[in-house]
Amino acid sequence: ASDGKIAVKVFAAGELVPPFESFDAVSTGTADMYHGAEYYWQGKSKAFNYFAAVPFGLTANEITSWVYHGGGQKLWDDLAAGFNIKPFLAGNTGVQMGGWYNKEIKSLEDYKGLKFRMPGLGGEVLRRLGAAVVNLPGGEIFAALQSGAIDGTEWVGPWNDLAFGFYKVTKFYYYPGFHEPGTALSVGINKKIWDAFSAGEKAMIATAMTAENEFTLAEFNARNGDSLNVLLRQHKVQLKRFSNDVMRAIGEQSGAVMAEVAAADPVTKKVHESFLAFRRYSIAWARIADQAYADARLLKFKYE
Repeated sequence: ASDGKIAVKVFAAGELVPPFESFDAVSTGTADMYHGAEYYWQGKSKAFNYFAAVPFGLTANEITSWVYHGGGQKLWDDLAAGFNIKPFLAGNTGVQMGGWYNKEIKSLEDYKGLKFRMPGLGGEVLRRLGAAVVNLPGGEIFAALQSGAIDGTEWVGPWNDLAFGFYKVTKFYYYPGFHEPGTALSVGINKKIWDAFSAGEKAMIATAMTAENEFTLAEFNARNGDSLNVLLRQHKVQLKRFSNDVMRAIGEQSGAVMAEVAAADPVTKKVHESFLAFRRYSIAWARIADQAYADARLLKFKYE
């Protein structure tokens, strides 16, 4: 579309800079653009978490709606501008799985001392339940599971988890993923570079980001069902659902964590209040829309 005026050279994680340093690389101009998830930058500001995923937060459609139509993009732009970055939504995983465990989680006691890989605020929730939480790049997870360095991990969902082979070294696959109910992926562009683009070039880039955001979520939804079938049928993975008691306790801790995050600083509080208001409206609408329809579709009736 740009007739060769805009070209992107892609580097894999760790190739140009270490995996968790891409934000700084773009901020300082070492790289022009990153593709990642904003919760990895929470060390810069807790507010970045809201633009990826927070425990018991927004679904994929909801976070997209908040960013595009609920004031989220302006808040995000203002936040990232302080680091010389222009951010965009550029994909979503949809609701993630609860993770792979080497033992069953029957009660909260089972989390005590459990060595578990989970980034972001979800990791903080499990830490408060007694887990020993670590954050590892994706390429290091399998070896850590295999060696026993960790007892479990979350990654994404069936499609990605199948490719990483976690079923070879763990027994139990839990759902749902409270920690990442619809993880937004993002692109951050060095703001000086962004500001130098023409209006037409900016429009092309923004359109490409919107298309990627939609395409990625559609691909995750298309692939996860087939991949789950392979995990269950071919690899005999034991699929488990967290009990309501466990989920309720996790929810209570999630609420406490989010309240503390909101109090971190005025910018984070402003983002939190916008996010929370949109979450309330979304829950009310989902109850009579998506959730009600999903419940109805599970009723037993002939449909061929």
